[in-house]
Amino acid sequence: MSLPQQTVALLEAARHLAVSLRADAILFITETDLEWGEVHEIIGDTRLLVAAEDPELNAILREREDLTVLDLDVGETSKQERISLALLEAVRSEQLRHGADVVVLYNGIEASGDAPEPVDSLSVLHLGEHLERLDYRDLRRLETQVPLDTLRAVVSLGLAIGREGREGHPVGTMFVVGDTRKVLSMCRPMNFNPFRGYSEAERNIKNRAVREQIKDIAQLEGAIVIRRDGVADAACMRIEAPSTSYKLSMGLGTRHAAAAAISSCTKAIAVVVSQSSGSVRLYQNGEMVLHIEPFDRPLIFGPVRLDNRGNGSRRVGPRVLREPIAEE
Repeated sequence: MSLPQQTVALLEAARHLAVSLRADAILFITETDLEWGEVHEIIGDTRLLVAAEDPELNAILREREDLTVLDLDVGETSKQERISLALLEAVRSEQLRHGADVVVLYNGIEASGDAPEPVDSLSVLHLGEHLERLDYRDLRRLETQVPLDTLRAVVSLGLAIGREGREGHPVGTMFVVGDTRKVLSMCRPMNFNPFRGYSEAERNIKNRAVREQIKDIAQLEGAIVIRRDGVADAACMRIEAPSTSYKLSMGLGTRHAAAAAISSCTKAIAVVVSQSSGSVRLYQNGEMVLHIEPFDRPLIFGPVRLDNRGNGSRRVGPRVLREPIAEE
């Protein structure tokens, strides 16, 4: 069987984009089996990844030695989420790196499940923030009084802190979002409040400039308390929630315990950034409800050393530090 003319045209466009943009791969999400030898002839040396929405078709494609096939458990999801799941699987299985550029071919028009269609759409994606936004769909499932845009801003900030650290050092911190009056009644200040004296506009985390400033404040000990409208009220707060009716996984320390405790006795959402791994965990009603792993963690370079052995001095460094830090 030969390829449909529309598929040939899209494959040629995908190859041209992949070459001109120096993309890492072409991802082909298919609903039908194709003449894959012809597909390879069209795209040339460009790397090809294939994902099939139908499990039976996926099993058939896996038998081919000339294809790199991704497992795709789509369930009841939209077309865009299926693309995201395929890209997530490609990163998880180390077929693609974080930050890769990918040309995606797929069928963007929903058709009858009994009548699968050839590809009709092409997209170019950069696997940076795109993958991190995958987990935002889980925020919609949380039954909370905190608006989604506020939660998204806090989680985005937490991911940035976990991924970037500050001044070459990993940073762990905690945000407590919503039910502010009750939360503050269960806190005690550990230092001066860095938000005091500023207007609400200058404390709103939905503002990119404010989030950059909070990255510095996150290095201080204690929790950062944020109102449901996104305005930061206080920082350097010690959580003294009386509750012990919370669940905590083994290996998590005092910061996570405080987050679980405050979420169990208030209507707040606690967001914890792990210092050791950069992962972000959300706590609600005393339980962890969402765990997001950052896809990329910057290398931490140690200081340059001088090796004085021998007749002269030679420069050694920088060296990468990978010693684990206990989660708090």
